[in-house]
Amino acid sequence: MRWQKGRASDNVVEDTGGGGGGPRFGGGRGLGLGGIVLVVIVSLLFGKNPGEILQLLGGMGGGDGGQGASQEVAPAGNDEQTLFVKKILGSTEDVWGQMFQASGKQYPAPRLVLFRGGVDSACGSASSAMGPFYCPGDRQVYLDLSFFQEMQDRFQAAGDFARAYVIAHEVGHHIQNLIGVMQQVDQQARRGVPMEGATGLSVRQELQADCFAGVWANHAQRQLDWLDPGDVEAALNAANQIGDDALQKRSRGYAVPDSFTHGSSAERVRWFRQGLSSGDINRCDTFSASQL
Repeated sequence: MRWQKGRASDNVVEDTGGGGGGPRFGGGRGLGLGGIVLVVIVSLLFGKNPGEILQLLGGMGGGDGGQGASQEVAPAGNDEQTLFVKKILGSTEDVWGQMFQASGKQYPAPRLVLFRGGVDSACGSASSAMGPFYCPGDRQVYLDLSFFQEMQDRFQAAGDFARAYVIAHEVGHHIQNLIGVMQQVDQQARRGVPMEGATGLSVRQELQADCFAGVWANHAQRQLDWLDPGDVEAALNAANQIGDDALQKRSRGYAVPDSFTHGSSAERVRWFRQGLSSGDINRCDTFSASQL
């Protein structure tokens, strides 16, 4: 992937470790440190993303950037990995900015916070073990760059486009927040619609973010012509490696669909490919799909 062709975003910052106020969640609800640790341990044992669970516990309807924990941040550097993140985020800004403009709207781009080890967000305290996550409470994407090495070592998902897919997926959650999907999911969950399970709201939300990542990839390729042979396959392999069934089989030897939160490997590949081939956000309605 010739990612150097992209425009570098100015919205990438580094967390300096000065976040104050401890873990806080949208709506003013807090979760103690012991509770957070328990969520992390249980989630990792069952192959789930603790960051998403923390968001759910805190309420996903928050879109108010003023609710977050205080942070001390600095402009990100220009080492190769950081520059890569800037270029990919810059491309998402260009693609989604153009699409929002075509609809007569302005695109409020998210800020991407690079951290090491742990970080405070409006969705609570997070450790690197949680992987990248998007917090709707402060409209920020959080990423520890060590995750890219983990992708290669633990998940056998190497390649620049595979890493770009991860960033684009989290930006996909930002799009969901902007267009009201997260708020609708929160409302349905409060009415008792199941979040977990093979056809639950969480799986549908995650698969839509995969599809949105594919939509971005389609338009980014049109704008920059930056993909090389094998890049698409690398991204599809990444989607395949982080499906719920693959993660659960890796951690405990078998899969339990009733506990799925992100979708199976086949579903994640299918919806990313759907967005990639169509470039049409309207083809990403996972909530109305009878078959995922």
